Parts: sequence; C-alpha cells; structure tokens
Amino acid sequence: MIAVIDYQMGNLHSIAKALEFVGAEVVIVRDPRELQNADRIVLPGVGAFPDGIQHLRTTGFLPFLEHEINEKRKPFLGICLGMQLLAQSSEEFGVHDGLGVFPVTVQKFSFPPESGLKVPHIGWNTVRQTAEHPIFQGIPKETDFYFVHSFFIAEQLPTPTIATCEYGVQFSAIIAHDSVVATQFHPEKSQKYGLKFLHNFVNWQPV
Repeated sequence: MIAVIDYQMGNLHSIAKALEFVGAEVVIVRDPRELQNADRIVLPGVGAFPDGIQHLRTTGFLPFLEHEINEKRKPFLGICLGMQLLAQSSEEFGVHDGLGVFPVTVQKFSFPPESGLKVPHIGWNTVRQTAEHPIFQGIPKETDFYFVHSFFIAEQLPTPTIATCEYGVQFSAIIAHDSVVATQFHPEKSQKYGLKFLHNFVNWQPV
C-alpha cells in the first residue's frame, strides 16, 4: 500500500490516479499515524517551501516522516515541492529549514532579461542520468519530463544527484539515497516515461 500524503500542498488526484494506473494500491493519508501501515510513501507538492514545511508541522507529519524515512527506511518518493522539502534549507521567502534528508539548499532561478528564460520553468525538458539506479529501469538515459517550478536544488554534491536538467543552470532533476528518491519534475504529468518511473518506484526494493 502506498500512502500519498495530504498536507494541503499538492494535486493528489493526479498522482494517486497515476500510481493506481501502474498497479499500486493507493491511500490518501491525512492522519500521520496511517504512515505506519504503509509500505511506501509519496510526498507530492505544489507551492511555496515555507507553507509546505509549516503544513507538515501543523498537521503532525514531521516526526512521523522522520521516523519512517530515517528509522524504518521505507521506500519514499518526493515530487517537486516534495523533493525540495527534503533539503537542509530553502532560500524561498527567507531562509527556512527543511527535513534535512539531503545536505543541499533550495535556490531560486534568476536570469538576466536578455537570456529569454522565464521563471517559473514550465514545460518539457531533458533529464540526463548521471548515475546508475534501479529507478531508471526501461527509461532512456536522456528523456524529457514535465517541469513546473521557480526554485531548484543545484548540483552541489555528486552523491545525492542521479540525474540532472539544464535550464539556464544545471540543477538536480532526481536525487536519491538509501530508500529515498525524489524528482523535481512531475512524473504523473510526464506521460509514458513518467508512468514508467512510477512503475519502477512501486516495484523498487532498496538494498
């Protein structure tokens, strides 16, 4: 059973339907105690980092998430804001602490007008695999996925980044360590290979 966390910050319907399409049993969880019964956990998210971390705190999810990720090491997928919340901190509207799963910082895109690059970054862009991982099974090493974001995690450390994307700067498209994997793009909106990515997550057995 996969628990999709409802902390008032994501399009839960899309990710739940996509996971069900690839064969998963999905439960949308509003009570953090239900995470204890889940086999896998998905943290989606659309919106601002400080709102996201505050909602996780006020809904009581923070201590349960830390336990399930760090102690029980359940397979965990963060998507978009759900990926950024795993960082040490974010520079969105001030400096805010994240879950600290990865020792990275969330930064904002900033481009000169002559670059022609707009913020937010919206649309399809190429993701390039930089490390081997079971999550890539059946996915070409360069594949387009769908992005919607104004903030990003720079490729600060080689260890957590297993795929990159370029939009004015090179940034982390997928980070992974132990039982945690997270994407800046939206697999649920990325058609064939997005569904393949979710299928791989559903069947992934971290070592």
